[in-house]
Amino acid sequence: MTILKLLSVFFLQLLCVHVFLFDGTNAQSLRVGFYNSTCPSFEEIVRNTTARLISRAPSLAPALLRMHFHDCFVRGCDGSVLINSTSGNQAEKDAIPNQSLRGFQVIDAVKTAVENICPSLVSCADILALVARDAVTLMNGPSWRVPLGRRDGRVSRSSEALANLPPPSANITQLKASFRSKGLSDRELAILSGGHTIGISHCSSISNRLYNFTGQGDTDPSLDPNYVVQLKRKCSPTDTTSIIEMDPGSARTFDTSYYTLVRKRRGLFEADAALLNDNATRNYVLRQANSGGSNFFNDFAASMVKMGRIGVITGNRGEIRRICSAIN
Repeated sequence: MTILKLLSVFFLQLLCVHVFLFDGTNAQSLRVGFYNSTCPSFEEIVRNTTARLISRAPSLAPALLRMHFHDCFVRGCDGSVLINSTSGNQAEKDAIPNQSLRGFQVIDAVKTAVENICPSLVSCADILALVARDAVTLMNGPSWRVPLGRRDGRVSRSSEALANLPPPSANITQLKASFRSKGLSDRELAILSGGHTIGISHCSSISNRLYNFTGQGDTDPSLDPNYVVQLKRKCSPTDTTSIIEMDPGSARTFDTSYYTLVRKRRGLFEADAALLNDNATRNYVLRQANSGGSNFFNDFAASMVKMGRIGVITGNRGEIRRICSAIN
C-alpha cells in the first residue's frame, strides 16, 4: 500500500509539472483589454456590480480575494472553484478547505449582469479575477490592470483542492513547495500572504494553536504570550462559531499592518508565523514592518497579476460558461 501511495504521489507531481509547463504558453495569450472590441462595457459592469454588493456586505471583499486564490491554486485560474457538485462528482467548493468560502452570489450577480449585455462571451474565470481586484481596491488597497482572455474549465474535483491548497497550519517548507509548484517565488509567498490584512476567520481555525498544539494541552510557542491571552478571551476550546479578525482593528482596510503583526509574533495562523522561519520571507516581512509598507501595494499588484496567470486555458480550450456554477 505504501509503494502504491508513493507511486500515486509521484505521478500526480509529474502531472502537475506537465500541466504547469503546458499552460505557461497559454498565460502569454492573456492581455489587458481583451474584451475592448467585443464587450467594451464589461469591466465597468463588473466594477459597479461588485461595488454595489460589497457596500452592503464589506466582509465579502476578503472572501472574494480568497476565492480567486483558491481557484488559481487548483487546476489554474479556470473558474473551477465556482462549479457545484453533482450526484456523480464532488466539486472543489465542497472540499474541506473551500467549505468556508463565501461570495459566490457576487460572482453570480456579476455574471448575470454581464450576460445581459454580452451573452456567452465573458468567462467566469475572468470575472472572478476582476472581482478579486475590485474587492481589494474597494478596501482601500491597490488596483492593477488584469490581463484577460481566460476560458472556463470543465473539471472540478474536491480531491484536487485538498491536494493543492496549503492549510493554515502549513510550515514554511510546505508553503514554499506549494507556491513554487505554481511558479511563484518565496518572495511572492510573503507578498501574497499580505492579503491577510483583510478578513476574518473562525476560532476553530486556531483552536489547536491555543489549547493543544502538540497534543499535550499546550500553546504554540511561536505566538506572543500576551496575544494568546487575548485570543483565549475570545475563543474557548470548543468554540466553532465565533469569528476573529486576521488583522485586528484593520480587517476592513487593505494596508501593511499585517507585517507588523507577524513581526510581533501575532500572525493568526501557523502559516503566518512560518514566514519568519525563512530568510527570504522573513526579510520581506521585516522590511515592510520597518518601512511602513514601502512598495507593498506595487508588489501585491504585480504578484496578483502573476498568480492570475497560473494554469490558464485560452483559445478554443475549455468553454465560456453561461452559468458559473454549472458546466454548459
